[in-house]
Order: sequence, then structure tokens, then C-alpha cells
Amino acid sequence: MTAPNNFKAKIKRTITSVLPVAKNRTGHCSNCGQCCYLPKKCLFLKIKGAKNYCSIYKIRPLNCRKYPRTEAECLTPNTCSFHFKKE
Repeated sequence: MTAPNNFKAKIKRTITSVLPVAKNRTGHCSNCGQCCYLPKKCLFLKIKGAKNYCSIYKIRPLNCRKYPRTEAECLTPNTCSFHFKKE
């Protein structure tokens, strides 16, 4: 079951972003930019050629820094380069 992609879910991700990232998360950001469309395109997402980047990367909010914090929160499994090892 996939987590919902709406503003209520985004608020929940923002509130829970103070919690630690799951220990079984591996990988790194590949700049796919898909998380920047959850649920609507972020104002700070910039596109240069085929590459996406954050115009406020150094000061981006915790919910951006930690996405996906848990496997259940991952709404972009087909493009996100973060993965969760089975424990």
C-alpha cells in the first residue's frame, strides 16, 4: 500500500521530519526531483537541462533533507535512489 500524496500527508512528513531516518535506509540523492512534486511542484525546484536541483539546497527544510525518512513514506520508489534493506 502506497502512502497518500496530498497536503495532509506532506504536513505529516513535515512534523515527523524531526524523527531520525530509518537505520535500514541506503543510497544517496540522485537529483531526480520527483520528491519536489509531493504533492505539488516546489517553488525552489529548478531545472537546468535534464538535471533538477534545489535553489535553497544548503538551507532546505528537514522534510526535504530526510525524504524518504522511512520506507512507508517513500512515494517515489521507481525514481528515488534511496532504498530500504529488509531487516
